[in-house]
Amino acid sequence: MRKQMIENAAFDVAEQVRTVEDTIDNALSEIAELQGRMMRARSVAGVGVRTGHDALEHLATTLHSLVVARGGMGNCHAALLDAKSVVPGLRTVSFGDAECPPKTAVAPLRVVA
Repeated sequence: MRKQMIENAAFDVAEQVRTVEDTIDNALSEIAELQGRMMRARSVAGVGVRTGHDALEHLATTLHSLVVARGGMGNCHAALLDAKSVVPGLRTVSFGDAECPPKTAVAPLRVVA
């Protein structure tokens, strides 16, 4: 029973790691879209380059911060994979062909106490 609880907890963590990674990637895509729209809006309005430049700099800082966060999540992911090898009951657990649940993972039936 305890082993199953540990496996369930590890699966929940793995799913959440994947969710956070995907969320950061989606945010990066949205920022790229926003940058493009800002450039088009400036062009359509026919205003000078300095107009809205502060906003563009803030957006670029945000983009850089998210890229750093993405790398941090990758490092977190790797550290969790390493930690798995020292947690009793998880050394031999895998969530499919890879070390992590697939993006379309469906939680298997679980024993509920």
